[in-house]
Amino acid sequence: MDQLYACNVLLPSGWAKNVQLSLKEGKIAAIKSDVPPEQAVGERHDVLLPAMPNLHSHAFQRAMAGLTETRGAGVDSFWSWRALMYRFALSMTPDQMEAIAAQLYMEMLEAGFGRVGEFHYLHHDKDGNHYSNVAEMSERIAAAANDTGIALTLIPVFYAHSGFGAQPPGEGQRRFISSTEGFARLTEAAASSIACLPNSRIGIAPHSLRAATLDEIRAILPVANGGPIHVHVAEQTKEVEDCVSFCGARPIEYLLANFSVDDTWCLIHATHMTPEETVAVAKAGAVAGLCPITEANLGDGIFPATDFLAAGGSFGIGSDSNVLIAVSDELRQLEYSQRLAHRSRNVIAWPNRSTGQTLYDVAVKGGNKALAAASNVAPGEPADLVSYNLHRPWSKDHAILDHIIFAGAPKPDCVWVHGVKQVTGGRHHHRERIERRFRTALEALMSL
Repeated sequence: MDQLYACNVLLPSGWAKNVQLSLKEGKIAAIKSDVPPEQAVGERHDVLLPAMPNLHSHAFQRAMAGLTETRGAGVDSFWSWRALMYRFALSMTPDQMEAIAAQLYMEMLEAGFGRVGEFHYLHHDKDGNHYSNVAEMSERIAAAANDTGIALTLIPVFYAHSGFGAQPPGEGQRRFISSTEGFARLTEAAASSIACLPNSRIGIAPHSLRAATLDEIRAILPVANGGPIHVHVAEQTKEVEDCVSFCGARPIEYLLANFSVDDTWCLIHATHMTPEETVAVAKAGAVAGLCPITEANLGDGIFPATDFLAAGGSFGIGSDSNVLIAVSDELRQLEYSQRLAHRSRNVIAWPNRSTGQTLYDVAVKGGNKALAAASNVAPGEPADLVSYNLHRPWSKDHAILDHIIFAGAPKPDCVWVHGVKQVTGGRHHHRERIERRFRTALEALMSL
């Protein structure tokens, strides 16, 4: 039985002092607070937190990070960014996909993420035909997760059309496209590919209302079998306008009118909601999957967080396009977007509560819900933990997360997933090997 001791631990009930944790078979076996330091056993740390779930990732896009920040001749937008994304998607081999995903997952662990929800739609060969192993790319995602030690919720994506009204897919989308029957087979094979990974989960995702018709979504929902259901929705104003032009309704309105959205659903972005839609999504119990850095990078807009939380909504965070991998930066970007929108301070915080702790608590709970996971420092839960060694006077009070998120505190020191330490001193144990393989893959892609 492994032993950890920390001066400050964030439990579901709040902060506890001088805590002794016992880990057994990948889980937290016991927790005891107020243990005098002289009686401590095992490794010692200043701060222990539950690892943050990352509920939305497109792993292959990490390869293009930093390559879309040069302005074109006209006005740049999500849609001009997407053109380069398609170029990378069409070029990537399975080996390159695995190398890029491993680099990304290593960086996620070093940032304090313990689980990733991989919204995976790069399914097929370069010409759009199926690999002989229909789950080839899913297996590469699973291999990258296994290599790095991150927990995985694999979310195969159904993608069939280029726009509302079942428009034919574009040439740049050929590697994404499936029939409903083919998607069921792919998801079954993907589930088999992660069966050997500890604490893994499977979900499904209709990519978006523009990429899947209502009938197609109805056809694939049984494939979820009670697992998570994720969907991109209302990210861009153009998407809203196109949806209204197609059916006379806004995307959120259209979704809620046609499906029994509940707490198994995660609505990715949901940036552009009316006040009525905001309340309806919150009451349905769906998680808002927010990706603040990507949403800012792509110029999506600002999520109505205050109204959503006031209506009882829950959110989690993801890194989406993976342009930057940082828990603190995602949470800070979310809070600062609200401050700019409302011209106020400490917006996402309960009265008389730490903003940092509110952000962290809500995001952990929402991420767990969206990924069918359980990242909590509690007996019987997986030992998915992050340590910080702050070594400053304020590390002894309950402003710890405010300093971590807003004041440039040190990055995570150690990270455990399912009781196995994957990061020590801020570095993944296999960083050199994984990074070397990533560089080789990236050099090949950049030469095309």
